[in-house]
Amino acid sequence: MDHLIGIGGVGMSALAQALVCAGRAVSGADRTLGTPALRRLEAQGVRVFPDDGSGVTAATTRVVVSTAIEETNPGLVRARELGVPVVHRAVALAELLSGRKLVAVCGTCGKSSVTAMLGHVLAACGFDPAVVDGAAVVGWNGAVRWGKGEWAVAEVDESDKSLTAFKPYAAIVTNASADHYSEAEMNAVFDAFVKDVPGPVVDARGERYDAADFDAQNRSLAKRMAVALGADPAAVDAALETFPGVERRLQRVGECAGAAVYDDYAHNPEKLRALLGALKRRHPKGVAIAWRPHGYGPLRKMMDALAAVFREALGPGDRLALLPVYDAGGTADRGVNSDALAALVPGAALVENLDDAERVLRAWAPSCGAVVTAGARDPGLPGLARRLAEERT
Repeated sequence: MDHLIGIGGVGMSALAQALVCAGRAVSGADRTLGTPALRRLEAQGVRVFPDDGSGVTAATTRVVVSTAIEETNPGLVRARELGVPVVHRAVALAELLSGRKLVAVCGTCGKSSVTAMLGHVLAACGFDPAVVDGAAVVGWNGAVRWGKGEWAVAEVDESDKSLTAFKPYAAIVTNASADHYSEAEMNAVFDAFVKDVPGPVVDARGERYDAADFDAQNRSLAKRMAVALGADPAAVDAALETFPGVERRLQRVGECAGAAVYDDYAHNPEKLRALLGALKRRHPKGVAIAWRPHGYGPLRKMMDALAAVFREALGPGDRLALLPVYDAGGTADRGVNSDALAALVPGAALVENLDDAERVLRAWAPSCGAVVTAGARDPGLPGLARRLAEERT
């Protein structure tokens, strides 16, 4: 029995689904229960426990953690008491895919979309790949497509440099910008990663696209890799036209008072720039956005860059509501919050919670072309978008 701590996170839930598809028994624990991702896993046979250590027993054969799991986590403490082996998520995923020819997709932005596009294209072209994404894909019932072919496609993570656990046959680098590290350090990480890749490498770091054209770049990267692996270019083009999309990636969920409602994962300056650029091109009437920082450390590190993006991207007809930092518990330094960012962005409104954000966005919607909820980690953001899209009489 594999037990995944923090199983509700995007990467861990995808690994859990892949393990289940491969026939492994899986359990997990999370601080937040009852989310759509966890309900999906429970429907697939995964038993989910509170994050109190109760899910780790003598029957547990391995505990899987991410870098975000602290040493004091009850499940991790219990695993060590019982002598249960502990492995990192990346190691577990690399092991699971080790029997296939892996195409690894990395980069600061766009890797979930490119992974899904490439997986969809290769499936349509007869490769029948296993695909493990960092986001749920429309029509996949999660983030995993478990084909039986020799190929695998996986999103690999640069945020903690755990991508070094993988030894891929081929690789895509979507881009590099300051996020978890400086741009120079990001480039060094990606340079080292692709140096020994034996097969095709599609590296887009030197390419420049307008912020609103990142979707076109993603399609280009997926096509170039598929063709490099032997897919017919015409078949690739046809497959891309049927790509169903990735959840929380400029995902349109309905309308609110005549304004289109979107939900997006954008959590760093580059992703926000791309999101706002695309939306403002589609909806020149104006965009209203509620954004939540996904952590205290990231907000502190990216403060100036985030403020610059909002000041540059938002015009007179646009509105911004800032939610407090999403607090996932633990020992983070809570000495900074969204009020510091609001002070740097003229016209930004502070809201206390998701209910307040809903009231504000509903009030703004009639004068805007689009309203959008954006940010990582908080499972309440997609729910907020769907509530906004509900008709009220």
